[in-house]
Amino acid sequence: QVQLVESGGGLVQAGGSLRLSCTASGNILSINAMGWYRQAPGKQRDLVATITSGGRTNYADSVKGRFTISRDNAKNTVYLQMNSLKPEDTAVYYCNALIRARWADSEYDYWGQGTQVTVSS
Repeated sequence: QVQLVESGGGLVQAGGSLRLSCTASGNILSINAMGWYRQAPGKQRDLVATITSGGRTNYADSVKGRFTISRDNAKNTVYLQMNSLKPEDTAVYYCNALIRARWADSEYDYWGQGTQVTVSS
């Protein structure tokens, strides 16, 4: 099986910072793109940031200049450094990865369990 495990969420005041981590484990042959999505109560799940295996990044306009996505390929880990947090950043943040499992002949999307980020005003 393939599993993504997230950590680093918590409660912070507006203007504060958090760093989320997500590590993939299991019967993994390779990992292509990885990313972070978030979902606020009653809202749809939206893209936050993505990063390719080669390090090319993409960000939602709402987080550009404040969030930074990075990855450590040797550790199968993706990070999301969140600075200058705003109350509107409050959401459950989900890790996503396009992974080729050892048993599979193609890549598939996998999701983490989500980690809560709450930003108080």
